[in-house]
Amino acid sequence: MNLLENEKIEEIMERFFQKNPEPKCELVWKNPYTLLVSTVLSAQATDKSVNENTQKLFEIADTPEKMLKLGREKLIEFIRPIGLSSTKSKNIIALSEKLVLDFCGSVPHDFDSLVTLPGVGRKTANVVLNVVWNEPTMPVDTHIQRVGPRMGLCEDGSPTEIEKRLLDRIPHRFLNRAHHWLLLHGRYVCTARNPKCKECFIFDVCAKNGISKTSDKNAKNQ
Repeated sequence: MNLLENEKIEEIMERFFQKNPEPKCELVWKNPYTLLVSTVLSAQATDKSVNENTQKLFEIADTPEKMLKLGREKLIEFIRPIGLSSTKSKNIIALSEKLVLDFCGSVPHDFDSLVTLPGVGRKTANVVLNVVWNEPTMPVDTHIQRVGPRMGLCEDGSPTEIEKRLLDRIPHRFLNRAHHWLLLHGRYVCTARNPKCKECFIFDVCAKNGISKTSDKNAKNQ
């Protein structure tokens, strides 16, 4: 595996910044609680499916108190098309109860408190901290777990290992945006199968770990 030098990592981040200086989360949310719920729902699902099925839900249940009043059975009716509705509904009701009992109905603004909520792990906690409060966190999903090592930004490893390595290697001034850039790049350009190297604006500085020679050659010839 080839790891990029610091200068090339900075060049990649600068190009991302020039192309998309204010990247946005693709989940639709109206307050910290709805983002938290949407992120829990997005596990093994697309942002599009979450948005489609939470629009009406959040019209009537956009706070933990309202969600508890709605109840689990009715919640399942809203989120069933997203998948894993039994587990996700159980976690959403449980985390709503904990927010009311332990945090006065507000989503806490610290990692250690967030991960005490049912159904909330490192990735979800980091998403909330980054998107709501612009904290320099690195939520690692399947896209970032793939593109980080592929681009040469970090070595391969577990999501937690990749999170720590990216936080260490990406210049701090880019960290509050970097997770969005890498996620969107992995979702739309550096895809798992048939990455769109010929469309990639960082192709010349990417390490291209695991990219086939055919894809590499085709991109260079464009």
